[in-house]
Amino acid sequence: MIRSLCWKFKSVDSETELLSNTTLEDKQLGYWKKTYIGHTLTGRQNRLNYVLKSLENCSGVPGTSQIAKAIKLSGLKWTITLRDTKGKEFVFEQMDIFFKENSLSLLWYGTQLHLLASLTTIQLHGVTSAIFDKSMRPMKNGPRTRSLVAEYDLRNLENSVHIGQDGLVNLLSPCPGLLLGIWKASSDLAFVMVTHHYHQLFEKSILGTTDLTFTIPQHVPILDDIDPHYGLHGYQLHIDMHSGPRTYFCETFPGLFCRREYIKNGSLRLSVIGIKNSKQHAPLAGKVGLLWRTDTFECYMKNCFILDITLLDGNKNPFWCISAPVNIRKSRQQDLLFDFMGQNYFLKYEDPLGTIYADLVWMNETEEFYIVYMKLHLNTDKVNSWFGTHY
Repeated sequence: MIRSLCWKFKSVDSETELLSNTTLEDKQLGYWKKTYIGHTLTGRQNRLNYVLKSLENCSGVPGTSQIAKAIKLSGLKWTITLRDTKGKEFVFEQMDIFFKENSLSLLWYGTQLHLLASLTTIQLHGVTSAIFDKSMRPMKNGPRTRSLVAEYDLRNLENSVHIGQDGLVNLLSPCPGLLLGIWKASSDLAFVMVTHHYHQLFEKSILGTTDLTFTIPQHVPILDDIDPHYGLHGYQLHIDMHSGPRTYFCETFPGLFCRREYIKNGSLRLSVIGIKNSKQHAPLAGKVGLLWRTDTFECYMKNCFILDITLLDGNKNPFWCISAPVNIRKSRQQDLLFDFMGQNYFLKYEDPLGTIYADLVWMNETEEFYIVYMKLHLNTDKVNSWFGTHY
């Protein structure tokens, strides 16, 4: 049973005693309103602190059930704010949400979305009720607070990653975690999709302000002066490839390591799936595609999906967590995988912290992709900062 953490009304006698010590004329206009709001905000903060504490007790990264429970208890929702070149802002409530094992996807669509050419930024805010009722449920249509989760710059769309296209839309990813659907016929926004890993999502969604994101406390290295290979081994990778209700690949790879001779060009290489180890080769389940939706259409974009990466260090702490749209592309050098019969493809995602790369083969007989090789590259500076090492 969840203990009530909101502000409770005092008895009539206590309130009478309070009023006996003062008069209404002693208080400035609006005092009692401010006092009431202050008490309710304190109750709200106690409620959110309780939810945060429950997430902190989860080892590693919170799972779907913990996040879904936290969202229900807090009444958390998300909005996007579109800002145009004239400085005008347009706020839209979330329309769809998909929960997966390590991330969630949020979707906005409709004819009210604006011409892409007129937009400069998109802001993602977490929105929570400021007042909870006696049953600890967020009050509908009451005051709300907003916390800036992320701000996406749209002024250099020519540098966006092209995820895919079909007969109706082009999919562009200006930055990791953001996917824009653009109508081919009009260049209008068809939809906006945001994907976010569960790691630190809740903190960012409730602890920031309208204009500032919550500053995540800096990681303090756990030093080890005994292990000569500290920070090079003990990694665990969980990878999830999905879209909407579909999951194409979901596996955990423990015991990943990097030999010293594989530290080159500012990165550490971790082998995940060996090309010569056929026991590790695995298929992607079903027809791979990325779900996109509007008021009138619901389609799967071929050879695209959402990629979730959860990399834990040797102490089971989250080291690298991402959720981003990616695509599978044909390899230009078809002779690289000459031992496999079928068209060669590859997958690649990279950001300042790391890179994941995979080779895939399309098997005509079974009509499915097979992953035959996968590796990670981690930024050496990030590793040294995290572990207090000097590789």
